[in-house]
Amino acid sequence: MKTHRIALMPGDGIGRDVTAAAWSVLLKAAGTAGFALQGTAFPWSCAFYKETGAMMPQDGIETLRGFDAILLGAVGWPAQVPDSVSLHGLLLPIRKNFVQYANIRPHRLLPGVQGPLKADAFDILCIRENTEGEYSGAGGRIHNGTADEVAVETAIFTRTGVERILRFAFDQARARSGKLASVTKSNAQKYSMVFWDDVTRELAAEYPDVVVTSYHIDAMAARMVMAPESLDVVVASNLFGDILTDLGAAIQGGLGFAASANINPDKSVPSMFEPVHGSAPDIAHLGIANPIATIWSGAMMLDHLGESDAATAIMAAIERTTASGIGTVPGKDRTDAITAAVLAAL
Repeated sequence: MKTHRIALMPGDGIGRDVTAAAWSVLLKAAGTAGFALQGTAFPWSCAFYKETGAMMPQDGIETLRGFDAILLGAVGWPAQVPDSVSLHGLLLPIRKNFVQYANIRPHRLLPGVQGPLKADAFDILCIRENTEGEYSGAGGRIHNGTADEVAVETAIFTRTGVERILRFAFDQARARSGKLASVTKSNAQKYSMVFWDDVTRELAAEYPDVVVTSYHIDAMAARMVMAPESLDVVVASNLFGDILTDLGAAIQGGLGFAASANINPDKSVPSMFEPVHGSAPDIAHLGIANPIATIWSGAMMLDHLGESDAATAIMAAIERTTASGIGTVPGKDRTDAITAAVLAAL
C-alpha cells in the first residue's frame, strides 16, 4: 500500500480544531481509496515562540524536507507575538526554502452557500506569486524613533520568478477555459509592473490558445465584485494576489470556505496546504470554526500527491454537506458537527 508522509502543523487558535477535522476526513478518504497517510505533528506556533524564542527549530526546514506534504492549520496570535514575527519566522521561510512559488486559491460558491453578491455562478482560480515580489523582505529602518526615521521596503522581481509563475498560470488557463487575467499596477509602478506586463506579452506568444487580458489591480478588484462570472484564471504578484484572494474569499461566502495550496510544481520538496483564514483568537476554543476551508485544502493536497479520486470524493462530500445546509452560515454549526456531516457524506 502506498503511504504518503504528511507533516501536520496545527499552529494556533482554531488551527488545532480545523486541522484535526481535516485529518479525520483525509484518513477516511485514504482508507476508502486504498492508500495510507502517515501524519507527524509539530507544535510550531506562537506558543512555541513564547517558549523557545523561535517559531520553529533551527533544523525545522531540514526536518520538513523528508515529508511528502505539509498540512497547516493557522499561525498567529497578535496579542502575544507580532504578525511580522510569526509570518517571517514560519510561513515565509517554508515557502521560500521549498520554492513553493505558486500559491493557488480557488474561489467559487459551494452549493447552499449564500454569497454577498447577486452572482451565484462563478469559478475563479487565483494564482499568486509566492516567494518574491513585495514580500521579499528586502529593506530596513534607520534613525528609529526620531523625526528623521526612514523605512525602506524593496520589492524584488526576477525574470525567473515572474516567468515561472506566469507560465504556471498560462498552463492552468489552458487546462480550463483558455482565459487568463494578469494583474499589475503598471501605470504607477513603471519598473516592476511594466516588467511583469512585458514578460506576460512574451509568454502569450507561446500560448496562442489562451486569451490574455491585463488589468490594473484596482480595476480587477472592482471586476471581482461587479462581474466575477467574467473571470477564470487570475495571476498576480505576491501582494496583489494576497489582497485579491481575501476579496475572493469574501465573495465566496467567507474565510471559512477559502482553501489554498503553496506549490512547488516539480514535487522535489514538500508543498504546503492551508486554509486562508488565520487563527481567529476571538473564537478559538469555542468549537465553532468552520473546517471546510481546511478540508478543501486537504483535498488539494491529495490531488497534488496524485490521489485525484480521493480528492474528488472529498470535494463531492463537502458539496453534499453544504447543499444540506450544514456549514453554510458562520457560527451556526459546530466544528464537530460539520466534520461529522462531511464524513457521513464521504
